[in-house]
Amino acid sequence: MSDSAVPDFFDRFPMRRVTSDALDAVLADGSAELDVLFLWGRDCPNCDIAKRAILAQPQRLSWPQVRWLHDNVYEDAAMATRFGLHGIPTFFVFRHGRRLGRITSWPGIDAFRTAIDDLLARAD
Repeated sequence: MSDSAVPDFFDRFPMRRVTSDALDAVLADGSAELDVLFLWGRDCPNCDIAKRAILAQPQRLSWPQVRWLHDNVYEDAAMATRFGLHGIPTFFVFRHGRRLGRITSWPGIDAFRTAIDDLLARAD
């Protein structure tokens, strides 16, 4: 399930793999304040850019109350269809199953961190 350009990404920045048929149950379990769903694809150059950036500064994208999830949408077309993807990488942010936002493409570490920090600050 790893991609060829960054083969150890999910070992170095652990994310829980989730498929389209299990996503709702995972999001509803309430074990995280926020869930970030990383939708990516094997041999996707823009996904590799995001992965390399995340690995360059993983501590900046780690929050104790955030759970990272991922799915390779090339292997799980139902997930891509569910979210109407037009490109990857795409990140969706959820709070207890409710979708709060979408980050399309890779905006960079600073913008990504700001977006998540803002959502955490607005906790229910």
